[in-house]
Amino acid sequence: MIEINVIRSQATEVVERLKVKNFDAAAIVNRILEVDTERRKTQKALDDNLAESNQLARDIGALYKAGKQEEAEAMKERTGLLKQEIKSLQEKLESSSAEQEELVVQLPNLPHVSVPKGKLAEDNEIVNSEGLVPGLSPDALPHWDLAKKYDLIDFECGTKITGAGFPVYKGKGARLQRALISFFLDNAVEAGYTEYQPPLLVNEASAYATGQLPDKEGQMYHVQLDNLYLIPTAEVPVTNFFRDLILRQEELPLKSTAYSACFRREAGSYGKDVRGLNRLHQFDKVEIVQITQPQKSYEALEEMVQYVSGLLRKLELPFRVARLCGGDMSFASALTFDMEVYSAAQQRWLEVSSISNFETFQSNRMKLRFRAEDGKTTLAHTLNGSALALPRIVAALLENNQTPDGIHIPEALQSYTGFKMIG
Repeated sequence: MIEINVIRSQATEVVERLKVKNFDAAAIVNRILEVDTERRKTQKALDDNLAESNQLARDIGALYKAGKQEEAEAMKERTGLLKQEIKSLQEKLESSSAEQEELVVQLPNLPHVSVPKGKLAEDNEIVNSEGLVPGLSPDALPHWDLAKKYDLIDFECGTKITGAGFPVYKGKGARLQRALISFFLDNAVEAGYTEYQPPLLVNEASAYATGQLPDKEGQMYHVQLDNLYLIPTAEVPVTNFFRDLILRQEELPLKSTAYSACFRREAGSYGKDVRGLNRLHQFDKVEIVQITQPQKSYEALEEMVQYVSGLLRKLELPFRVARLCGGDMSFASALTFDMEVYSAAQQRWLEVSSISNFETFQSNRMKLRFRAEDGKTTLAHTLNGSALALPRIVAALLENNQTPDGIHIPEALQSYTGFKMIG
């Protein structure tokens, strides 16, 4: 949620910057300013009346002590009128505050100045590319056929017991999943991240705090009876560990990691681009989260991009880094880099990680602050990234490493899988 003081002091700039996200904010910002002006006038009137009421109470007490009962009783009439006025002002303040928040949460986060304009993924800016794209034989198979050939994943069984997008991993396919999870977690811990095992369901306050609500409500699985949401990523519970806290400056940066199953409805997804592991309703992912000081958050973002790049190098996967354009960014992000690996059999790039800086957008919602050396409390910056999401990593590993004798496992994974080849 954009800070109200930013909207108040930089209204024109807010409207212009949100155009980069293809969002017309003019009407909403104008209404926010109108409501904010009215709210502040109401707050001042309420404060003045409360101050007068408190002074009257002291004066009346003094008059009673001095034996001036008639004067005291006369002043009590004014006290009664003030109480009615105070109640009316409090109700008005609550109403205007609620309307202001309803308006502010409709605004996406302001994009960083480096975010390119654009509407589609084709408009993203490729900032780095590494590794050699493997040359496969003409009869190379896509991962869904390889999974069937080597009995690694049973898509039909998952569809039978749950529905499309819920695969069943088996044999070496299941072991590969477990190996990747351990590999990613071990690397994160070695890089200074504290490991957590979070709940897979969160309450409405948590989903709101990280920006999933109200923006992505249709993409989340909702347990209506308990009003809980299945998490789309471990980012949601892990970042909410620190909701409503005032941290010490010396605690920062806070670096957290967690493995979780992730659940996304992916409404409207269909076609060849969602076949096999390309887009699932349930999948496994290791997440990294950082909470840091505002002046250090973009340094942290670069550190996270380099960290994920290192994982992809260890997995021997060709990859590229894309700076997302305004139209391809999430609602809550200020700047996002996507990590994409090349899928040789599909002959296309697959996104395997999004690494984002949210600046104060999440921390403002969750009241996550830190106390600086001067004693003042300041909103922290929050960042998160996939490190990594498993489905498309598995797809690329299977496709890129297929040989006539089977599928080669990268050396860095072999101690985790316990085997060097599938087949």
